[in-house]
Amino acid sequence: MDTLSYKTKSVNKESANQEWILIDAENEVIGRMASQIAKILRGKHKPTFTPHSDCGDKVVVINAAKARFTGSKMDNKTYISHSGYPGGQREITAKALLAKKPTALVEKAVKNMLPKTKLGKAIFVDNLYVYEGAEHPHSAQKPIQIFIKDIK
Repeated sequence: MDTLSYKTKSVNKESANQEWILIDAENEVIGRMASQIAKILRGKHKPTFTPHSDCGDKVVVINAAKARFTGSKMDNKTYISHSGYPGGQREITAKALLAKKPTALVEKAVKNMLPKTKLGKAIFVDNLYVYEGAEHPHSAQKPIQIFIKDIK
């Protein structure tokens, strides 16, 4: 028997086959959509998944302003930030954040589902593109449109 055939192949960033994925966020629930996006960004949907490298796909999210929460989360959910100074804690509701910066809801949801490491930060910055409307500048990459309901 050839023992070389049993070697595990690790994928690194250069050898990973990264594709461009397009997701339409219109009428999608933010949390459910974000968990699927995080899975695609990490590369967990691929058989060549390697935990220590960026082997996921690049994701373009359009219509982020039309995504929704279930229940009364739009009014009750708060996002907390701190400036670092005494008394510098700020709160903003999801409804106010949607009015101020519509892409931030999807970005925050996906970022919190990625690992809190250097790799997670690099995956978030390099591979996720969120746009408020239906227009995006990545049509030259020919992204493949995927529906959230079809992802297993």
